[in-house]
Amino acid sequence: MKSADNVKFAGFTQATIDFMWGLRFNNNKPWFEEHKEDFVRDFQTPMKALGQEVFGRISDKYGSHGFIHKLSRVYRDARRVKDGQPYRANLWFSIEKPSEEWTSTPVFWFELSPDDWSYGVGFYAAKAQTMANFRARVDENPKTFEKLIAPIPKQDEFVFEGDGYARQKISTAKLSETAAQWYNKKSFSLIHRALHGDELFSAELSDRLVDGYEFLMPYYDYFYSLV
Repeated sequence: MKSADNVKFAGFTQATIDFMWGLRFNNNKPWFEEHKEDFVRDFQTPMKALGQEVFGRISDKYGSHGFIHKLSRVYRDARRVKDGQPYRANLWFSIEKPSEEWTSTPVFWFELSPDDWSYGVGFYAAKAQTMANFRARVDENPKTFEKLIAPIPKQDEFVFEGDGYARQKISTAKLSETAAQWYNKKSFSLIHRALHGDELFSAELSDRLVDGYEFLMPYYDYFYSLV
């Protein structure tokens, strides 16, 4: 079998989806060991190829950012396996700057699960201080932030998501309704979710991710500047 490092992404296959569902319903070592070749061929190899291709193209254009690329492992951390399921039925890759605390630093990601796929940019869980920095930045210069987010309602690829504070945060600046929604979040991301379809099975998926990440780059830069 070819190394994933030498494989060009040509799209996922129905075998990819079948493997994920099989692992979800048979999440145990005997089943996984029996189907490990399927995992490598149908799931890990195309995911790695997609991540490397997208990372390479983004790095070529945004080399000064110093991005790195990470691919998730199928094995769950043994210290956190409390449900008897040692494997992940989903995989993802990320493009990010090196950080000791990736959960509180913004990342670009792509994730594939048995149910759907998603990609975008944002925080897994921003720190309270990061969001305090964000609110102070908006209060100081609301027009800059309003200009930054103005393109989002005009496109239909990404939606804004994030958990809000129970007690609403009130800006000292006069904000639009859209900006006020951002202001009251504990963390946020811009995300696209889709059910499995033809694009997932096509090499053109990499083009969509690259185009999406390029659109999101100003938001990544803004998010990162808050950390």
